[in-house]
Amino acid sequence: MRVSEASTTDYGRIGSNMREGVLEQKFLLQGKPGSPNNYLINVGRTGAGGWVAPSHRHNFDQVRYVIKGDFPYAQGKRMPEGWVGYFPESVYYGPQERPEGLEMMVCQFGGAAGYGFVSVEEREAANQALKAKGEFKDGIFTWYDESGKKHNQDGFEACFEHVTGRKLEYAKPRYEDLILMNPANFEWIPEETRGVFSKWLGSFTERNTRIGFVKIDAGASLPAGIESSIELLFLSKGKVSFEGMEYGLHTAFEFEANEGPVPLRAIEETEFFRLVLPRF
Repeated sequence: MRVSEASTTDYGRIGSNMREGVLEQKFLLQGKPGSPNNYLINVGRTGAGGWVAPSHRHNFDQVRYVIKGDFPYAQGKRMPEGWVGYFPESVYYGPQERPEGLEMMVCQFGGAAGYGFVSVEEREAANQALKAKGEFKDGIFTWYDESGKKHNQDGFEACFEHVTGRKLEYAKPRYEDLILMNPANFEWIPEETRGVFSKWLGSFTERNTRIGFVKIDAGASLPAGIESSIELLFLSKGKVSFEGMEYGLHTAFEFEANEGPVPLRAIEETEFFRLVLPRF
């Protein structure tokens, strides 16, 4: 088990070269670089001036949980506060114009195709290195080759290819569009453990990525870490204790496959956002 508390993590700033604007993010937990289900879970807020990104896609999966504000994920389309979105690999979304103050929990992770996930540190280093070759503007990287021919490329693609030394490939899309979910319209279902209730929003792809919430009554314990793949819990309400330590709002927990059961006891009524990563 690994734990990271947002309350003790400083905001870092993601710069304005690959995309326009500034994001302030708390990087809570990261997976194992090079593994097919490497991941990053963060809590982010949009800084002064907002954040702009063109229509684009990724070769990894994303799950977004809107904590505060509305997320304008495409022109004329928004995810309201409290909603969850599954952003599958290879599916386009955007353009985005995120307003200042928007807060989201985001988990980026290797999708079912097995292309993995390149870490933010690697991407930001590539971002800086590529400035010697060309220019990032409005999310597009522009450079000129030896013959003077102009090239435009999505900023993420350019950074990925710089990091890996190979051309970025996209899997054939498994879904036609993003999948947006309103957790308020789902019911809590009692689990076998007394005082524990689940609200599963969905299971995705042949590798069984699962998204949902779990609620624990005060004094009850959740037996975490019993899934067959990596389980991530993000504390969205309440407080829990484990081995004499207390953990509050926006704490992230990671459990390896079949690591548990690890008992997380609710000090007060508690809710977790729950994500089970794809099984490889």
